[in-house]
Amino acid sequence: MNRFAAVLIALGLLSAGAQAKEWTEIRLASEGAYPPFNTIGPNGALAGFDIDIGNALCAEMKAKCTWVKQEWDGMIPALNARKFDAIVASMSITAERQKQVDFSDKYYATPLGLVARKGSPLLPSAESLKGRKVGVQRGTVADNFATRFWEPKGVNVVRYAKQDEAYLDLASGRLEAALADALEAEGGFLAKPEGAGYAFLGSRMFGANAEEKAVIGDGVGIAVRKKDADLKAQLNKALATIRANGTYDVLRKKYFDYDIYGQ
Repeated sequence: MNRFAAVLIALGLLSAGAQAKEWTEIRLASEGAYPPFNTIGPNGALAGFDIDIGNALCAEMKAKCTWVKQEWDGMIPALNARKFDAIVASMSITAERQKQVDFSDKYYATPLGLVARKGSPLLPSAESLKGRKVGVQRGTVADNFATRFWEPKGVNVVRYAKQDEAYLDLASGRLEAALADALEAEGGFLAKPEGAGYAFLGSRMFGANAEEKAVIGDGVGIAVRKKDADLKAQLNKALATIRANGTYDVLRKKYFDYDIYGQ
C-alpha cells in the first residue's frame, strides 16, 4: 500500500468516526408522580402526557425505547451516571440546570400558580405570604423560585418529595397555599374532587423581571447528557415532525382542551 492510499483510508476512518451516532435504543426516565404529565397507570407502568410524547418521539425516530422510574430528586445525577439516556418528566429548561445537562427544544410551556382555598386573601407575592406556610415539591422550579424570592422575606417554604404530598397537606390544613406548575396543579389537583374548594389566587407567574424569568425557565424540554448532542438533534428533529404532522396535537387533546405549547 502506498502512502497516498494509506492517507485516504485514514481520512475515511476519521470521517466515519465523526458521524453522529444513530440512537436506536434509548432509555427514558420519568417520575410517575406528576399528573397529568406523568403518573403510574393501573398496570403499574408509567403513563401521562410526558410518556405519550416520549413514545411518539421514539416511534418517529424508529428507536426502541424503555422507560425507567426515577425519583425527582435524583433525576439529573442519575442521567449523568448513565442510568438512562434522557429525562422526559416535565423538567423546565433553566440556566441552573443547563450547567449540568443539555435540553431539547421545548415541548410545552407553563407558568407557576399559587393554589389556596377559594376566597383566601393570599396573593403570589412575598409580602402577602410572609409568615405563611407554602408547599412546594423539592427541586422543582417552584421550589427554586420560592427559595430565592420568598423565603428570605419571611415566607415559610415547606418542601415535599412529591407534589401530591403538598396537596394532601394543603387539603388537611397543614399548609395555607401551594406553589406549583400551573398546568400540573390544574390537572393534578384542581380538576379532581379533592380540589373542588381550591383555586389559583392572583395571576399566573411567568416572571415579572429577567431574574424571575431565568428561574422559571424557557419552557419544558427533554434533558440529555451534555456530550450526547446527536441524541438531542434526533429528538429535536422528531419533535418538529410530530408538531408538524398533527401527532402532538392529538396527544395534547387527550389531556388539555387548550394550547400548552405557547409562543
